[in-house]
Amino acid sequence: MLRLFNHYFPSSAVFQVLVDAVLLFVATLVAGAWLSGAAANWSVVAPAALLFAVVMVVLGSAFGLYRSQRDRLLRDMVARVVLAVLFSVPVAYVIFHELPWASLQPEQIDGIVVGLLGVVLLMRGVSRRRATATFLTRRVLVIGTGREAASVEHTLTHHGHPGITIAGFYPAPGVEDTLVNHARVLSSSRSLIDTVRELAIDEIIVAVRERRGGTLPLAELLDCKLAGVKVLDLSCFFERVRGQVRVDSLRASWLIYGEGFRQGLMRSFVKRTFDIVAASILLILAAPVMLLTLIAIAIEDGFPVLYRQERVGQGGRTFKVIKFRSMRRDAEKDGKPRWASSNDNRVTRIGKLIRKTRIDELPQLFNVLVGDMSLVGPRPERPYFVEQLAAEIPFYAVRHSLKPGVTGWAQVRYAYGASVDDAVQKLQYDLYYVKNHTLFLDMLVLAETVRVVVTGEGAH
Repeated sequence: MLRLFNHYFPSSAVFQVLVDAVLLFVATLVAGAWLSGAAANWSVVAPAALLFAVVMVVLGSAFGLYRSQRDRLLRDMVARVVLAVLFSVPVAYVIFHELPWASLQPEQIDGIVVGLLGVVLLMRGVSRRRATATFLTRRVLVIGTGREAASVEHTLTHHGHPGITIAGFYPAPGVEDTLVNHARVLSSSRSLIDTVRELAIDEIIVAVRERRGGTLPLAELLDCKLAGVKVLDLSCFFERVRGQVRVDSLRASWLIYGEGFRQGLMRSFVKRTFDIVAASILLILAAPVMLLTLIAIAIEDGFPVLYRQERVGQGGRTFKVIKFRSMRRDAEKDGKPRWASSNDNRVTRIGKLIRKTRIDELPQLFNVLVGDMSLVGPRPERPYFVEQLAAEIPFYAVRHSLKPGVTGWAQVRYAYGASVDDAVQKLQYDLYYVKNHTLFLDMLVLAETVRVVVTGEGAH
């Protein structure tokens, strides 16, 4: 895993992005040299070709072409590629058409664009079905054989991390049942440092909840670290591979003394400036869609077409969120708040459409402009549910240290949920965002939001 701008990326994905960018850049230059010959002005062509390559890779990333495909159905993979083509080809054509090659004819541009993107998409489809290159694979040793070790095994096996291989499980002294694959449990008769050297281990993951009373071989772990082997606890492991801060392995001391969770004035200023500029642009672009939505809601179910609802914002302060009304006017006629659910019979026909496409969230851009919300942040919840969740979930209030968002890391990484268990899962993503939020992560979330909106992923 590589850490860029406080966010972790799989080494294999970074490598594939670089390969694709270089391939597109070089192929564009070769195409220009072949078709234009000496007429090409390379001081202008090279930057333009680089822009073309970067934009195409960014679009591919937004549609998940570089995310692991393990445990995904073939039709999901095909859908991602098709969507990437549908969005990438028009953009590629426009950019390529503007490249400074006057000698190129429109039909030549068509052929080059389709050819270049076809090669890259084919490479991605093939490479995601194959193992990661050996030199990028890291061998890990898991300390422990119990529930925590089993969660590590499940994560690496079922959530697609081909760049990480479990070499084995080293039993912690004394206390755990064996809940992992028995065939991969190593003998503890050999010292930890000897086992690490013999198996060529790159990282050690400490998957043991209890750390007192001689449960962990601390002296040997120190020897391993001094020998250049990285040692991670459960919190760091899940933060790196899942983009979560796990509640079940979290301690208040880690929140206080650990890295992250910084809320400086400069960071707040940059985020607020970005929110104002981006929200203004999005409101202008979305104005026609919002107008049509207003008319459609009014025709189907009358007025009002907007509704305001109290939500909990930064610092626990409440505000009125603005959304397009997607439910019947009598959705909560008994006055009792209820979780929205999948196939909720209170949702109108237009409501189903605007929820699936997230159009119902667009009026929240006005909340962003007035400062109640940010473009990216934890989802704002109703006071009734916040009180319930804060009483049942440790550290729930930490998510209120930032402004709530129109979209967020939890929204693009976890499907819509309507229970306390779902709230726990989403909180773990929210904590990761609170800990590591940067402008770069905000832009990454916005790019993934495009994919979520276009595919209808997680709609309710």
